[in-house]
Amino acid sequence: MEYFTIDDFDLKGKTTIVRVDINTYYDVSSKKLSDSPRIRAHAKTIKELQEKEAKVVVLAHQGRKGDEDFISLEKHADLLNKYLERPIEFVNDIVGEKAKKKIKELKEGEAILLDNVRFLDDETKEKSIEEHANSTIVRELAPLANYFVLDGFSVAHRSHASVVGFSTVLPSMAGRVMEKELKAISRAFFDFGDKFKIVGNLLLHDLPRFQLKWDVFILAGAKVDDCLKVMERLVTSKNLEMKKILLGGLTANLFLHASGIDINDENRKVLQDMGYLQLEDRARKLLENYKSNIVLPEDVAVEEDGNRVEYEVKNIPKKGLILDVGRKTIDKFKEILKDAKYVIVKGPLGMYERQPFSLGTREILEFLSNLKGFTLIGGGDTSTALEVFGIPEEKFSYVSLAGGALIDYLSGKELPGIKALEISYKKFKK
Repeated sequence: MEYFTIDDFDLKGKTTIVRVDINTYYDVSSKKLSDSPRIRAHAKTIKELQEKEAKVVVLAHQGRKGDEDFISLEKHADLLNKYLERPIEFVNDIVGEKAKKKIKELKEGEAILLDNVRFLDDETKEKSIEEHANSTIVRELAPLANYFVLDGFSVAHRSHASVVGFSTVLPSMAGRVMEKELKAISRAFFDFGDKFKIVGNLLLHDLPRFQLKWDVFILAGAKVDDCLKVMERLVTSKNLEMKKILLGGLTANLFLHASGIDINDENRKVLQDMGYLQLEDRARKLLENYKSNIVLPEDVAVEEDGNRVEYEVKNIPKKGLILDVGRKTIDKFKEILKDAKYVIVKGPLGMYERQPFSLGTREILEFLSNLKGFTLIGGGDTSTALEVFGIPEEKFSYVSLAGGALIDYLSGKELPGIKALEISYKKFKK
């Protein structure tokens, strides 16, 4: 295999740093953190490491700098502890003396969660894997540890210090969530014929370029930049004239704005504050060149005095946030989806956490759950929505915990996190 797993080492008594992805929805008004499938999945990895009597140091992030959900991880420890037999202790420090003291004092089977790694200035700086080995978190914590575990496949597309930096200085392995994602995606998507060479669970593109199978892509949610990058890759697909990209969420808002629709000042401000208005030219170019492939909402649901009110996009009122697609759009999307053989979903169509605005996400997911074709649900928010609506995962071909990383991987892009595991394997395999 081209990467280590937890099975390759005796971790008893060894200090093991684990990078997970427990980033989840945070309600600013109530200051409540939502539970999620990711938290439960990573808790299983942590629990297994505790059972192997490792000394476990957990790294994670929440939100991005400047966002309202960019908070400490104290509440995350409480959520993890719902699924752990031995409690994990939160440490409100990352690389300071308090964190180092806690790491040195760890006993076999104990686990601690350090604070939000994105509090560190150099965590998210764009650097190579080798350069990140000199990042603050690696420089300060690696001397205290024996091993590194990358369990967050959903952050593997980020060349961030806590994701890739430890790989050249510590033996690094795939955690159970990472391992499961790679195996499941390989089984679900890749042709194991003579077109490709398979090494372990990794696909090597040393023959004809891999073409992702898809008829309909649903791109929605709040990460507009990720959706835009995906779209720019999708339009290079063969037989594009038969394929459709359905848009929802903030991505749809940006494209509506780029098409000349007045989405009102409140919705423009949301895009502006999140830095997405600067992507408008790219969105407009896609609309101009691939108008027949990109399907925008025909109507939207706007919040008025806490109520759901639907408007056609040409008549969006001067006030009110767009929080969902409307019923005409839902019906249009269903008509496109009904005969699709390969459907991939990234992100919810609206603010599914609030009942009046969950309609679009719920109805489309329920519709997809009864399709005969291949259906892949990707993204932490989308998988959480399934649980909220009580739709069994088994009704889909595959439900991934990843969003952007999944799409990058399936599109043939090299993921820094996986590359880092390969580098560590080659360096430490002897």
